[in-house]
This record gives sequence, structure tokens and C-alpha cells, in this order.
Amino acid sequence: MTDATTDSPADTQGRTDLIVSVFKDAFSPLMKADPHAFRTKYRKMAASPHAFYRGSACLFYADMTEAADEWVDERTAAIWIHGDLHVENFGTYLNSDGRLVFDINDFDEAYIGHFTWDLRRFAASLALLAWQKALPAQDVEALVRRYLRGYLAQVDHYASTADDEDFALHLDNTEGPILEALLSARAIRRADLLDGMTHVQDGVRVFTPDSSVRTLPPAERRAVEAAFEAYLETIPPSKRFDRALFYDLRDAVGKSGFGIGSAGLPAYNLLVEGYSQALDNDVVLSMKQANVPALSRFQDSATIEGYFHHEGHRTVVSQRALQVHTDPLLGHTEIGGTGFVVAEVSPYEVDLDWEEITEPADMAAVVELLGRATAKIHCASDEDSDQDLVDFQVEQAITASLKGRRRAFADHLVEFSVAYAERVRADHALFVDAFRSGQIGVAAT
Repeated sequence: MTDATTDSPADTQGRTDLIVSVFKDAFSPLMKADPHAFRTKYRKMAASPHAFYRGSACLFYADMTEAADEWVDERTAAIWIHGDLHVENFGTYLNSDGRLVFDINDFDEAYIGHFTWDLRRFAASLALLAWQKALPAQDVEALVRRYLRGYLAQVDHYASTADDEDFALHLDNTEGPILEALLSARAIRRADLLDGMTHVQDGVRVFTPDSSVRTLPPAERRAVEAAFEAYLETIPPSKRFDRALFYDLRDAVGKSGFGIGSAGLPAYNLLVEGYSQALDNDVVLSMKQANVPALSRFQDSATIEGYFHHEGHRTVVSQRALQVHTDPLLGHTEIGGTGFVVAEVSPYEVDLDWEEITEPADMAAVVELLGRATAKIHCASDEDSDQDLVDFQVEQAITASLKGRRRAFADHLVEFSVAYAERVRADHALFVDAFRSGQIGVAAT
């Protein structure tokens, strides 16, 4: 990795040109469709190096796919990976067994790739976070090693156990900030989410108008309703609720105002009857256009792409391949030939709050568990996963790939995390300058 502090002017201009070209290639259609959303996205990315890193997975893979990776073999270079693993992509959710779980979330970038790319992306994110908290270099190294130790311990567990795919972080086996997130999620009521988004009109709930939603014209409403009916057929039989009591569509609106990764993507909120006719049991679904994963732009993916009907299908297949006991409402559909992902807007999602996690010892306890959670997505699939792109035991493949080289790989991951975090800090400054001068496809004002 080039030392970003010693780049020559020519190197700096070359790096700026790469940032601009990669961003335009990844985002041009969406920037044209919704320049305001991307102006907001880029302003959020300009706020800090880590915010920039969160929104620039495309740049990360432009770098990774050009670099040698001695740590993978034929199998471990082609497993299901999260694709955008960073410290802020962890939080709580209610799984299909009704249990609150702390896990990795947001699978929009999931794809087939090197297992090391998830580890590198997380480790660099961790180094950026530690830098923003002004931690000494030795603490950064210790945190990265602790994360990898947790990851490899969980891989070893799967490799030595034939039928244990249910490792989870939940209320009974966590403490500290992760337990606090789970307890916060447990205290939330479904009615609180509904009351914030809807109101009762003529005895039924409907969406409440606000600046983030829009009323659908008749033709678009009919298209959304047809897409909703098609989506229902993509829910696995084992996760379908009694059709007589569930899935009756009550209202639908256009939706905007998503985070950094979803800027410019068309989306809808759907209100369905839910678990019973009681008004506090209604369920809100998100139907969001699926994006092209950043990684797919930088490797030969014809075989992989031919496996999927559209990006919505790819996202759902990927999530079921990576997450145990996925959302029972997860499914996909399409509108006008474009793929959409459908999932519950859950009241029980609470992200890990890093703001108050400042001491290295507290961070170390957290990142070891995040390492174990990373291993789980690599090694264990949902019971309804029907993919066959990865048809081998991933834990066995990773163990073989790193046999006799674990210490060396740990050294590599530490070195990479520090160097790439430095690269990101320099890239952030170049990005801000390019955005301010109007080079990245959308004006700064």
C-alpha cells in the first residue's frame, strides 16, 4: 500500500482521477436521477474519513481487485462475503425464531469474493475509528488482532462441530455495549414505530404524510401493488404466515431519506395487516430498489450474475446465504424489469453506538464478538438458503487456506489496516476537494 503522506503531486492527481472515475462509474445513473440525494450523500461522506469510507466500497474494491492476495486459494477466493463490512454495520434484529439477536446487518453489497476482503475492510474501518478516538498505534494493533482472534476461534468451532449453526449474540450471552443495544431493542414497542409513521383513519391505519413520503399516482400505485403480490411468492414456505390473517395491503407510499449507501434508490413503504386485525400489530415493509454491488464492477462476474434474476434476487439470496434465521418477511420483486428487495421496517433494530465506547479494553471486548459474528456469516447459512454457488464447507476451506500461516496473516492484517486507514484519510481530503470543485458528477451547491 502506498504511503499516502509521501505521494508526489502526480500521484495525488492520479489518485484523484481514480476516485472521480470510480465514483462516476458506480453512481452516474443514480446521480442523474436524484442529484439532491447524492449531494446529501456526499456531504455526509465529507464529514469524516470514516463516513467517506462507509460510502466508498467501490473505491475499496478498485484497490483490492488490483492487489495480490496470497492468503486465499481457489475456494476461499469465492465464498459469500458481506461486501461492505465496517464497524457501523452491526446491530440488533428480531430473527425468524422471534429472538432478539445482535449481528451484522445491511447485506446490500453481499457477493462472492475473497474471505480476506471482509476482514480487511473491517480492520481498516476499525483502524479509522481508533484514529478518530486518538488511540495509540499499539492499541490499534491489539484491537485488530483481537478481532481476528475472535474470527478464527469461531471458524475453528464450526470446523470441529458438524451441526452447530446457531451461534448468536443475544440477551443471555452478552454484556457491555452489545447487551445495552439488545436491551434497548427489547424496550421498543411495535406501536411506537407505527405511531411515528401512521395514523388511524376510518378504523384502519394509513401512512401519515411527511417530507420523506409521497402519494403515489394511480398507475404507479397499481405497479407497486402488482409487485407486492409477486413478492409474496418469494417468501419461503417455511416462513409464510397464514395468508388469511397476514399480508393484506392497507397503504403504500413513495419513500426517500435513506442513508449513505442507498442514496438515489427508488423505494416504497407498504403497510400490511400484520399478525392480527389489532391495529398495533400492523407491519411496515420497505420495498427498495437493489443496487449493483460494488465488488461486481471489478471482477469477472458473468457466471455469478447469470445465477440471479435481478439485483433484488441477488440481495435476498446473498442474505439467506450469510445470515442464520433471516427476517421471515424478506423477499424480492421487480418493477419495470428492475429488482427490488422487500423486508420489514423493524422496530427492533438498534445499531451499536460507538460514541461512548472509547477505552481500548471496552473496544477489545466488543470487537472479539464482532469477529465471531463475521465468522458466522461466512460459515453458516439460513435454513431456507437455496443457493449452490458455494457448495463446500467454508470453515474447512478457511482453515486449510491459513494452515501454518495464522500468525503471518495476523501481521498482514495489522499492517494492512494501518496503511489503508492512512490511505483513506488522504483519499477523504482528495474527495472533498473534488466534490467542492464539481468533479464528481454533482455540484456541491
